[in-house]
Amino acid sequence: MDDSSVRDHLALERTHLANERTALAYLRTALAFAAAGAAVLHFYSNSPLLSALAWLLIGSGLAVLSWGGRRFAEVRRRISR
Repeated sequence: MDDSSVRDHLALERTHLANERTALAYLRTALAFAAAGAAVLHFYSNSPLLSALAWLLIGSGLAVLSWGGRRFAEVRRRISR
């Protein structure tokens, strides 16, 4: 292998790793939203306003997870081309 092909290969690997790190960040954010919603729901379930906020947080966590998963798959497809 010549020097430029090694550099290209390493750049591609760095890009794959960056994409995986980004997917993990989406996952952490989704879990944080869902956990915050579950905690609010657990401790303040008798308040309708806070219960609605809790469900909104849980739904937001699911939305972030879905968004991150789709983004990860799309970027992975583009990198593989």
